Amino acid sequence: MPRPRSDQPTEGELEILRVLWQTGPSELGTIRAAILEQRPVATTTVATMLKVMLEKGLVRRKRGDKGWVWTSRVTRKVATRGLVGRLLDGAFDGSARGLISHLIEDGRLDDADREEILRLLGEEEPEA
Repeated sequence: MPRPRSDQPTEGELEILRVLWQTGPSELGTIRAAILEQRPVATTTVATMLKVMLEKGLVRRKRGDKGWVWTSRVTRKVATRGLVGRLLDGAFDGSARGLISHLIEDGRLDDADREEILRLLGEEEPEA
């Protein structure tokens, strides 16, 4: 039985969104060229993914001089909120502490990351 379609972007869709966030409105060829820098991908694959993303409301398109011009309809913050939430729930039973511990133990946080986390924690309002 096929999985139900999710509104959340897949890994491949995130790849396209990252291109759009970095380059702004782009044609299919520009999007594919950016992905080709990382891995091989067919034009038809990118076109199909964009069509699915359009149906999911992740991108919009308008007619350009040479074809469709694609833009993201979601910000990086909105897209990652859902992904991080699923990761927390699925891998860490909803525990942000578990995720942070994993990142520290796995050596994924450098000094700049630690300083930024501490700065952000210092900005939080104390609970009354």
